[in-house]
Amino acid sequence: MGGIAVAESGWTEDEIGALSAKVTALRASMGSVIVGQEHVIESLVICLLAGGHALVEGVPGLGKTLLVKSLAQATDMRFNRVQFTPDLMPSDIVGTEILEEDTATKKREFRFQQGPVFTQVLLADEINRAPPKTQSALLEAMQERSVTFAGQTHQLPRPFFVLATQNPIEQAGTYPLPEAQLDRFLLRIDVGYPTEDEEIRMVSATTHGALKDAPAAMDVATLLKLQALVREIEIGEHLLRYATRLVRATRPAESTVDAVKKHVGWGAGPRAGQALVLASKARALMHGRLAVTREDIGAMLLPVLAHRVLRNFEAEADGIAMADILDKLLEQIHPA
Repeated sequence: MGGIAVAESGWTEDEIGALSAKVTALRASMGSVIVGQEHVIESLVICLLAGGHALVEGVPGLGKTLLVKSLAQATDMRFNRVQFTPDLMPSDIVGTEILEEDTATKKREFRFQQGPVFTQVLLADEINRAPPKTQSALLEAMQERSVTFAGQTHQLPRPFFVLATQNPIEQAGTYPLPEAQLDRFLLRIDVGYPTEDEEIRMVSATTHGALKDAPAAMDVATLLKLQALVREIEIGEHLLRYATRLVRATRPAESTVDAVKKHVGWGAGPRAGQALVLASKARALMHGRLAVTREDIGAMLLPVLAHRVLRNFEAEADGIAMADILDKLLEQIHPA
């Protein structure tokens, strides 16, 4: 393995090799349950290793719930699912206080009843169907990794991973997430339709009996070690500048890329640069490397920026996708 010197990193070669093997086993475990969707599995694992949260877009029936459930099974983490609806309240997510009476002393006191957010893997299904107040409660918990209620702070378990889904075809009765809240998600992952062969295998697997669970590939302690190792992955000064230049080039006022000037209404903020570097480090580790390459940065550009860069009306009218704009960005912005 190239990259950081093993002695400097504090990890031995055997430790790093064993951890890298666990990542491979995790992907294989999820792949044994999920038909196809290799890029989605890869993106989810990258997000998990980086310690971030994922926003998944896809039409119903593509296995998004099974995807996140298999991730929890393969990593031996606790899993909760919340179906977001217009009447969902913040207390339905984070919890509430209940009044209890001691049967012996008859003394009454309030006790905090934890909500479903107190888990390690949370599936927030159709997050844009809940009102903004409820969305904000979840997103605050995602950012702070804690819940404050009645002046008391309650820490969430570690690791804590949120996968929120959005349905891109139904917008009636929804509350789109503001851009500032979308920025809290490390990656946005698009789940597309399977190929014909994959769909045949999917139909066959789900109509022949009960679905099998994803076999355990690692425990929570190993996952926490991997998340720590991701931070140690080396990125050269020239690639750090390259990642920063790519993010800055999405801002129309200072960009030299014509596609950005013409089709972007608002560019990405500094948090996008942090996310791009962190996701690139996680991808490098997943591929068995201890140093980030230009390929890692290019591969993570779309999932990192897709929800952080706003296309303008002209781009939408002309059918210019975000992927098209970012392709032009990669063509014209090069490492120093």
